[in-house]
Amino acid sequence: MEDLLKCNFCGKNKNEITFLISGINGHICNICIEKTYSIIHKKFTVKHNNNNNELLIKIKKPKEIKSFLDKYVIGQNEAKKIISVAVYNHYKRIQKNNENHNYKNIEIEKSNVLLIGKTGTGKTLLAKSISKLLRVPFAIADATTLTEAGYVGEDVESILTKLLQSVNYDVNSAEKGIIFLDEIDKISRKRNNPSITRDVSGEGVQQALLKILEGSVINVPPQGGRKHPDQKMIQINTENILFIAGGTFDGIEKIISNRIEKMSIGFITQEKRKKNDEKNYLKNIFTEDLKKFGLIPEIIGRFPIVTYLNPLNRNMLKKILVEPKNALIKQYQKLFDIDHISLNITDEALNIIADKTFQLGLGARGLRTFCEKIFLDYMFEIENIQSTLNIDQDIVKQKLSYS
Repeated sequence: MEDLLKCNFCGKNKNEITFLISGINGHICNICIEKTYSIIHKKFTVKHNNNNNELLIKIKKPKEIKSFLDKYVIGQNEAKKIISVAVYNHYKRIQKNNENHNYKNIEIEKSNVLLIGKTGTGKTLLAKSISKLLRVPFAIADATTLTEAGYVGEDVESILTKLLQSVNYDVNSAEKGIIFLDEIDKISRKRNNPSITRDVSGEGVQQALLKILEGSVINVPPQGGRKHPDQKMIQINTENILFIAGGTFDGIEKIISNRIEKMSIGFITQEKRKKNDEKNYLKNIFTEDLKKFGLIPEIIGRFPIVTYLNPLNRNMLKKILVEPKNALIKQYQKLFDIDHISLNITDEALNIIADKTFQLGLGARGLRTFCEKIFLDYMFEIENIQSTLNIDQDIVKQKLSYS
């Protein structure tokens, strides 16, 4: 009777195959299992070049990249231009290094990018938008969770775990991805700290990050967190992973202004000093300013491209509400449209939302907070709304308790 058992998929008898797995109402052979795995693996992994098994990335020219970013990020033209060139050169470098050219004779270093700007200016959005355009693996890691080995927190290698998890542990895909390292300013060396305890989330973490940033083969814990001796590690080469770091760097403008004033001593008038106070000092940032802030020289060297994001003014905040491809108001209009409700909001109402957000200095994130307050009650009682919802300035003032 056992000899009559056969695979319900291909029909092969038990004596024709290596082994047969039996279920409640059927059987499957090892050959069909292997074929099924192959189909699933091809479906959910990134397409690779058949000749050298390298990740295929369609490289966009810098102008194409910036044009795409313009759809999602309002303003910040200088930052978008710098990032577009950096990303283009990074993936061009990968492509040429994998081809049989004379480029092997000259080593082109990675173009890791450091973004400096106030909260809500679009640092994370820029990185996300680039990964969306290039269709490469992308992960966001929070530097504030990292600590030195042996202390409570996460090892620095855990930032690579997030990238691995985003591509279902396909190492080859992960090795061509982008990691956005947020809040990097929070791991700066603590200055004038009278505490005798170690700075376990500062300089030590920066030192640990060096090897990952420069391009090395790293042993990564599959589940993140802390490494332990019995854990099986996954090896990742970070040579072609692009790191984009972001931070607010609160207080660095004071460091820059002090440097500029020291250089201009004796030539600066009271009127000029007042104008300087209104400037965006980040335009004049030097590596020595980052060093004074608390980043070690080695970590600064791993980010050859440093750019800044301008603070958002009222006009930019209003544009962010309505103009980008995924603008907040467009999202709410879509949500209401699903329930066959047409959402209309007046220009005056938009002005109030932008003005309130600007006054509190919350950046683009503040816009969502206020929009949630405005639309919450309407969404909760959505069945009572007829075909149209009109939002004017009086409604916004009432919802935001505007004074």
